[in-house]
Amino acid sequence: MEIAFLISSILLISYSLLALFDGVFLHLYKYRLYQHKESRFEHLTHTIRALLFTGILISLFINIENNNLFLFGCILIVADIITLLVDAYVEKDSRAFMGGLPRCEYIVHLMVNGFHFAAIAVLLVIKINLESDGIRLIEKFSTDRKLSNI
Repeated sequence: MEIAFLISSILLISYSLLALFDGVFLHLYKYRLYQHKESRFEHLTHTIRALLFTGILISLFINIENNNLFLFGCILIVADIITLLVDAYVEKDSRAFMGGLPRCEYIVHLMVNGFHFAAIAVLLVIKINLESDGIRLIEKFSTDRKLSNI
């Protein structure tokens, strides 16, 4: 289980660094999307996704042993996916003023969303236990490791 936590953490950190680069450097500094009328809605969807991820981070990753917050986090994941779909739909029109989404930024978006959902998927695998009589959410995590003589 420790390896799964490590993988999820690496994916989460990778997501955070790339999202910071995309959101702050590309969107706010380089392209100044908030200044273009066509891009304001896209800017809003990115802001909503940032707020949703803050809730996902708190409810899934930080409070991992609280099942009520976990269920709330799952609702936030669905809202995030819907917001992502809206964002992807409006992006073509939003970037018309600059000739479309630059290829480099398109690749960054693919990687950001890949890391984002991979981190969540790994955490869901850790948290959800499928049993013969249904689904059980893991409440307590043990990171104790028994060492054996080699």
